[in-house]
Amino acid sequence: MKLTGVSLAIGLALLMTNGAFAQKSIFNGKNLKGWTIYGTEKWFVEDGLLVCESGPDKGYGYFATEKTYKDFDLTLEFQQEANGNSGVFFRSSIEGTKITGWQAEVAPPGHDTGGIYESYGRGWLIKPDPEKDKALKMGEWNTMRIKVVGDEVTTWVNGTEMISFKDEKIGQATGSIALQIHDGGGIRVKWKNIKIKEL
Repeated sequence: MKLTGVSLAIGLALLMTNGAFAQKSIFNGKNLKGWTIYGTEKWFVEDGLLVCESGPDKGYGYFATEKTYKDFDLTLEFQQEANGNSGVFFRSSIEGTKITGWQAEVAPPGHDTGGIYESYGRGWLIKPDPEKDKALKMGEWNTMRIKVVGDEVTTWVNGTEMISFKDEKIGQATGSIALQIHDGGGIRVKWKNIKIKEL
């Protein structure tokens, strides 16, 4: 019994060292406090989940943190209910519905989920190897993790590392976390367990 207690204590210490208890929820499951809506697309809370839907304008929409982040480890879960494009922006800034920054892609199968796209800039910076696309479970809950430290970015989908690379321009930036709904209409995505650890 004594050994079991010591082992448990060591295990808890290791978890704390790895920051398992340092993640903070940035979506409270009740309302949109701490976030700002950009555009006319719909963002609302339903049964404790964050939901985004295309609005009548069928335009781009963003849901961004009021707080800015530099280095972080972000995890969230998403479920795509319709065949549409979304994403998670980081170190971003928004004016109206024009966003500058970098997007970890959230898209249907075959469209580079986990890749990094630079808006109003260089476009695609890196795409995952095609065989990694099988990590995405369309229509089911998926877990995405995005880690950004200095100029290095790594993304995972359901535990599969999708990309890892360094970029000087990213390294110089800071900004908000922002969820995207793409233009074109017909999009609906659910989000939950949005948690971040500042590094």
